[in-house]
Amino acid sequence: MASAQALQIIHETMKKGFQSAYTSQSEVRLQCLEDRRFCFITGAQWENNFGRQFANRPRFEINKVHLSVIRIINEYSNNRISVTFKPKDDAANDDTAETLNGLLRADENEYNAKEAYDNAFLEGVSGGMGAWRLKHEYEDEYDEDDDKQRICIDPIFDADSCVFFDNDAKRQDKSDAKRCWVLSSMSPDAYEEEYGEKASAATMDKTVNLEYFDWFAPEAIYIAEYYEVELIKQTVKVFTLQVTGEEIKVIDDKDHAQEIADLIAQGYVETRSKKVKKKQIHKYIVDGQNVLEDCGIIAGMYIPIIPFYGKRIFIDNIERISGHVRLSKDPQQLYNMEVSGLAELAVANPIQRPILTPEQVAGHAQSWADDDVARHPFLLINDTYDQSGQVMPRQPVAFTQPPVVPQALTGLIQISGADVAELTGSQQQGEQLVSNTSAQAIEMVQAKIDMQAYIYMDNFAKAMEQSGRVWLSMVKELYDEAGRKMRSIGADETQETIELKQPSMEDGVPVLKNDLQKGKFDVVVDVGASYTTRRDAMIGRLEKMLPYTTDPEYQSAIVGSILSNVEGEGLQDLRAFARKKLITSGVIKPNDDEQKEIEEAQANAANAPPDANTKLANSLAEEAEAKAKNLSADTSKKLADADETRVDTATKLNELQGVQLSGLIQLLQTIEASQLGAKQQIEQNDQQVQQQPVGAAVGIPSANPMQMLAQNNAQ
Repeated sequence: MASAQALQIIHETMKKGFQSAYTSQSEVRLQCLEDRRFCFITGAQWENNFGRQFANRPRFEINKVHLSVIRIINEYSNNRISVTFKPKDDAANDDTAETLNGLLRADENEYNAKEAYDNAFLEGVSGGMGAWRLKHEYEDEYDEDDDKQRICIDPIFDADSCVFFDNDAKRQDKSDAKRCWVLSSMSPDAYEEEYGEKASAATMDKTVNLEYFDWFAPEAIYIAEYYEVELIKQTVKVFTLQVTGEEIKVIDDKDHAQEIADLIAQGYVETRSKKVKKKQIHKYIVDGQNVLEDCGIIAGMYIPIIPFYGKRIFIDNIERISGHVRLSKDPQQLYNMEVSGLAELAVANPIQRPILTPEQVAGHAQSWADDDVARHPFLLINDTYDQSGQVMPRQPVAFTQPPVVPQALTGLIQISGADVAELTGSQQQGEQLVSNTSAQAIEMVQAKIDMQAYIYMDNFAKAMEQSGRVWLSMVKELYDEAGRKMRSIGADETQETIELKQPSMEDGVPVLKNDLQKGKFDVVVDVGASYTTRRDAMIGRLEKMLPYTTDPEYQSAIVGSILSNVEGEGLQDLRAFARKKLITSGVIKPNDDEQKEIEEAQANAANAPPDANTKLANSLAEEAEAKAKNLSADTSKKLADADETRVDTATKLNELQGVQLSGLIQLLQTIEASQLGAKQQIEQNDQQVQQQPVGAAVGIPSANPMQMLAQNNAQ
């Protein structure tokens, strides 16, 4: 907490910076305020010098600008802009990004961020500037033991006259701003009760110097939220454990001195260091005289004020902003003036009225005056006399002429009406569709109309991107309690409960699930139809696909998807049933709560005692299993017998083949011996023949050797 003298120095610096920012922007912001009044407040189109020229005359307003602004608002409402997070480095993953998306939706839903977005867009489109703030507050301010905080998104009303940034901030999202002021009003009594000071000279300046002002507005004292960016330098030291190579980064300051000492005691060695810069945001509550409250350092590294500009440009080093109303004000005022003048001529009596002398109507003046109301059947006039005393003819002196509408007036009405339609973006072509017009032509007309609102949607997307960036920087400091249970909302509006830094296992390695402090994430904005519109379109496409699908599984999945997305009274149970069927069939993945229910149901089913039907089914299953086992045993025995038979058969075949082979060998040996004996006998006979003369054999006739061999073989 700073001392009183330091706070006084801060207040002087704050007031000097605010005066510079306010002075350079007061004229521009006053125009934005006038534009919003011109669009929404009855009578504001006749304010200032223009209205004074038509005092005591008809002043009609045909507000065409209001309708064009509402059309852009409706276009935004039908195509809302959402923020999503995508992993940026290896330390981040898709699961953590989806956790961030669900937490952001929950914060937006819990604190009605839709009101803040809608108000900012409305003020930005009509006047030129809107804004909202992000702040953190305790979930239970009355529980002294509950330190949990949530991030809420609040609207800032009259942002064009309440929100100011320093003149050095040039970026559209003001991420480069060093100072910011947000004015808010309090009644003098509430101010004195809250801060215990007199409210006579404590108010801050505010852009309310309108020539035509709502003087019945209550008296108010303006105080300001003052945000200042403080840039500090730090030294980050890296300690390494030589055994494992593990590195730990620690900021070298007095708050981390004990942690550094513990690391050195554990054997860590300082290996390197680096000087880094860190931004932190200091918040004060101030008035025109003092610093009322020092709120200290808030979460995040960005000023949590998100501006939205309809149209923005720098000219002469001054930020010029405007909305959809600015360029159409003059033709709208001209059109009102012409219609009022034409109405004034139209209400004038077109009947010729007689011009009479006082003598002619003396005594009958009242009947002549009441004739438009009483519709007298006749009117009387008195006789008049000339100088000679003769009665003059009873007739009016002259007659009045009915007003004539100038041709220039009718031409101006047409021209100014066309100018208003052109500048505000008339959508008559989009509303007056001729029959038999092709869908492509209709889409081209609608695209042309939508392009007039594109600049506002694009600038609002930039504001939403900065809002997501600010929210993420605050989350990394606030949502860090291990085991904290938080509500999360999915893209389909389903709710679940998540646990921060939940211990888990991935590939056998212990990790912390939903650790939001690790990793970097990109902020992505999505401009498109609302979830309800996209869901209806998806149901229509599925219905068209169904007649062309013949596979029963695909048909079941398509019908289940349709039923799980239908909306209507009393269809919640049907939707839940269809979703369970889709989860069971594997079409969609269950969320964390549904996965827990499935696991619990499986565990309960495993531990629950079986009922009568289950027992009967189990006994029948056991009997069938026993029969199957017996049948399997018989089959195995028969197969074994068959195998044994095949072995015996093979053995006998082998023995038979062995006997046959032995007989064949003996036969071959006999043949070989016979052939050898025959050969020896032939040789003996040849020797005998050579020793005796031919035909000299006594008592033995000479024989053919081949015949003898044949005889031996026969024997």
